[in-house]
Amino acid sequence: MNIEMWVRALKAARAGAEMSQEALATATRWSPSTVAAIETGRRRPTMEFAVAADDALATGGLLAELLRAADQDRGPSWFAQWRGYEQRATRLRAFEACLVPGLLQTEEYAHAVISAGGLHPPSVVDELVAVRLERQKLLSRDVPPHCVFLVDEMGLRRPVGGPAVLDAQLGRLHEVADLPFVRIHVIPLAVGEHVGLGGGFVLADLPDGDRALYLENAVRGHVMDDPEMIALIDRKWDSLLGEALSTGATLDLIRKLKVTQ
Repeated sequence: MNIEMWVRALKAARAGAEMSQEALATATRWSPSTVAAIETGRRRPTMEFAVAADDALATGGLLAELLRAADQDRGPSWFAQWRGYEQRATRLRAFEACLVPGLLQTEEYAHAVISAGGLHPPSVVDELVAVRLERQKLLSRDVPPHCVFLVDEMGLRRPVGGPAVLDAQLGRLHEVADLPFVRIHVIPLAVGEHVGLGGGFVLADLPDGDRALYLENAVRGHVMDDPEMIALIDRKWDSLLGEALSTGATLDLIRKLKVTQ
């Protein structure tokens, strides 16, 4: 299910109800320009709009259900498998060597990362940022996964998006670190070389006892469940955690970096 199919469903429902765009806008309390932008693909519908359209068009919740299905398919096709693991995980352990982990990024920081180099058109950048922010909702679930994040200090010093964006991002890290199910550790620059310099990774523990590993390169991400590979990354994780600052010392460093930006 993609968003184009959802738009076709909306148009069909509106035609069946013999309702114009202007009338739908009035009924949903959205502007006519917003309804037009959604129907022409220039703006992605929100769940609030889908629910309002269901009420206005008497579609029995169909549009909201179809949008949920479309949201599950957002982002690169190769990332869909990992999103499923991420959403089901009871524990996530993530390491990043050069930037803040995606689950902790502010919107402005994520936009700066994804738009770097002009590799994607603005519409694709906006969509990828929206997907990243959508993923972060797992941190506000009633029963969130236990999350441990390891970040190289260089990733907290790199001025992604400029000083103001980085300052806000450091503030976000400090807020998230107060959550009872989140731990953040920084590997200080004084450590020098360590086993994580080759790249980041995420380990997911799943409810059925299985485990999954996510690795990302310059082109795409790879999801693995090979026991030998996971065992190797486990050893890397233990080594990195042994080099990292305690949670208290990590928060002290984040406060210091925030002040000095």
